[in-house]
Amino acid sequence: MFSVFIQSAFAAASAAAPSVSIPSISLQADLISMITGAGPVVKMVMLILLLFSVISWAIIFLKVYILRKARKETDVIMSQFWENRNLNKLLQLCRSLKYSPIAHMFISGYTEITRIKRIQSESETEEDIYSSAAKQSLMDNLDRAMKRIAIDQHRRLEKTIGFLATTGNTTPFIGLFGTVWGIMESFRGIGLKGSASLAVVAPGISEALVATAAGLAAAIPAVIAFNFLSGRLESFQSDMDIFTAEFLSLMERQMFKEHISSKNS
Repeated sequence: MFSVFIQSAFAAASAAAPSVSIPSISLQADLISMITGAGPVVKMVMLILLLFSVISWAIIFLKVYILRKARKETDVIMSQFWENRNLNKLLQLCRSLKYSPIAHMFISGYTEITRIKRIQSESETEEDIYSSAAKQSLMDNLDRAMKRIAIDQHRRLEKTIGFLATTGNTTPFIGLFGTVWGIMESFRGIGLKGSASLAVVAPGISEALVATAAGLAAAIPAVIAFNFLSGRLESFQSDMDIFTAEFLSLMERQMFKEHISSKNS
C-alpha cells in the first residue's frame, strides 16, 4: 500500500513539473495573446493607454534633460554673480546660456534697467535722475519687470508637466473602463453559451484585467515623475526669488555709487 502511494506521488510530481515551467516561459506570449484576443473596445482602451504612456515618457526624458541643463547653468551663473559683480561680463555669460531661468532673468532685468535709465535721462535732469522719487520709480518698475520675467520662466519650465498629472489621474480609470467592458463581454458570452465554467469565464476576464494593469503601468511612472519634476521646479522658483532680491539690491547699490561719483565730479 505504501509503495503504491509513493509511486503515485512520484507520478503526480513528474506530471505537474512541466505545467509549472510552461507558464513562466510563455508569460509574455500569453500577455500578447490576451491583448490581441481582446474585444475592439478593450483594444481601443489599450491603444489610448499606450499613447498616454509614450507621450508621458517623452515628456519625462525631455524635462529631465532640460532641468538638468538648467541646474548646471544656474549654478554657474549664481557662482559668477556672487564672485564677480561686473554686469557686462555677466551679461555676456548669460547670453551664451539658454536653459537657465536665471540667465533669462538677468538679460531681461539688465535690458529693462538700461531702458528705464535711458528714458529718465532723456526726460529729466541729472539731479532729478538721482532723486529719491526717481530711484523709487526705477526700482518699482524693475521689481515688476523681474516678477513678470520670473513668472514667464516658471511657465516655460513647467510646460507640458501638467500632462503627467493628467496621465496619473485618468489612465487608471481608462484601464478600469476597459476591464469593466471586458467583463461585461465575458458575462454576455456566458449567457450565449449557457455555461458558467471556469474555462469559459477565465479567458475573457483575464483579457479584461490586462487593461487595468496597463492603466496602472502608465499612471505610476507619470505620478512619480510629476512629483520629482515639481520638486525641481520649486527649487528653481526659490533660486529666482533669491536672485530677484539680490539683483534689485545690486542695482540699488550701483545707483547709489553713481550718485556719489556724480557729486564728486
